[in-house]
Amino acid sequence: MRKLLIIGATALVAITSAPQAFAQSIVIGPDGVRLAEPQREPAYRSREISERDAVRIARSEGVRDVDDVRRRGSRFVVEGIDRRGDDIRVDIDRRTGDVVAVR
Repeated sequence: MRKLLIIGATALVAITSAPQAFAQSIVIGPDGVRLAEPQREPAYRSREISERDAVRIARSEGVRDVDDVRRRGSRFVVEGIDRRGDDIRVDIDRRTGDVVAVR
């Protein structure tokens, strides 16, 4: 009995002291509720974002239907239609993914 109690206490300590690296966050957005994996930002980011990432970022800025994605200098230009049916254009920095302008 004592041995079982020691094993149980050891297991409890191991479980409660686990690092929080496995934590997930909940994202509530226009697509509903979903789990998001924690993202670690690399110390040096040498690659650019993809067109797919640019479309995802533009959708978070209000683009509903994407008409065109172009590379223009150091930016992606995503053109489309918003929820009200108006034309919208989102300029996104290709290296950082930051939104430069929404028109």
